[in-house]
Amino acid sequence: MHSSAVNTAPSTTHRQAVESAEEPEQTPEDEAWEQALIDFGQHLTAERGLSTHSVRGYLTDLRALADHAGLMRVDDPADLSISVLRSFLANQKTKGRARSTLARRAASIRSFTAWLARTGRANVDAGVLLASPKAHRELPATVQHEQLVTVLSGVAHGDDPESVRDSAILELLYATGIRVGELTALDIDDIDRQRNLVRVVGKGRKERAVPFGNPACTALDRWLRDGRPGLAGPKSGAALFLGTRGGRIDPRMVRRIVHRYTAATSSEVGPHGLRHSAATGLLHGGADLRSVQEILGHSSLSTTQIYTHVSADHLRRTYRQAHPRA
Repeated sequence: MHSSAVNTAPSTTHRQAVESAEEPEQTPEDEAWEQALIDFGQHLTAERGLSTHSVRGYLTDLRALADHAGLMRVDDPADLSISVLRSFLANQKTKGRARSTLARRAASIRSFTAWLARTGRANVDAGVLLASPKAHRELPATVQHEQLVTVLSGVAHGDDPESVRDSAILELLYATGIRVGELTALDIDDIDRQRNLVRVVGKGRKERAVPFGNPACTALDRWLRDGRPGLAGPKSGAALFLGTRGGRIDPRMVRRIVHRYTAATSSEVGPHGLRHSAATGLLHGGADLRSVQEILGHSSLSTTQIYTHVSADHLRRTYRQAHPRA
């Protein structure tokens, strides 16, 4: 009895067709945009010192622009015009994009077109006249100082390495207002425990020294003495804060830690909420805006001004204390 075998393997021609459908060949126009975006991404990383997250945000915005420009038959970023850029933002608005998204994308475009002109990739800066709507600057959530004291006191009672670490992380974030990425990048030598200063490398690779108080110093000493040795391993290196596997702690883990402990308060916050709470506390305590700007590492004072919301009662108290005719 003869059996006929059915050949189920795809033919060479069929396989080539599938591969061609899955990986379409790039056109010269696609390559022009892609190469420009690759080079711009390298510029943002190497020359402007932006984080991987920030660079990804810029390139996401610009790829959306590239798609829109392609529909308008602008196949090379060198040929961008102000009309194409305005058309893109108008299209984004009709899609219901938030004002903050439109403002961010306009800023990304202006940076990109300025770079194109400066490096000779375009004859003119097409985005120099591009306006954008001002984004609504919503205030991040804060936690009242009294609530944070309760949270910090509770965490400090833990004796296991993770609890000792969490206590030091929360104390340092609230004491300094540093960003979560700045915290996770800290090495042991970045802490000056004699002068209660932490050396931070912020956005644009700008270095600054930020003071912290005695509670944070005590929590750091306890972490380095009693907590860190229990988590340290071959992958620890000089990292100040460690994850459960002994490597440098990840920003996502820090966010989970902060959310977990502040969940018991009326305003659950992440690391940025602690940053905002620290800045608000400094201003309420009498710190001037420029000092807070230096502590937070803001390049522009206008960025710091978002932290100047204060209660009406605080304003009235300040007025009565300071104004000669109060």
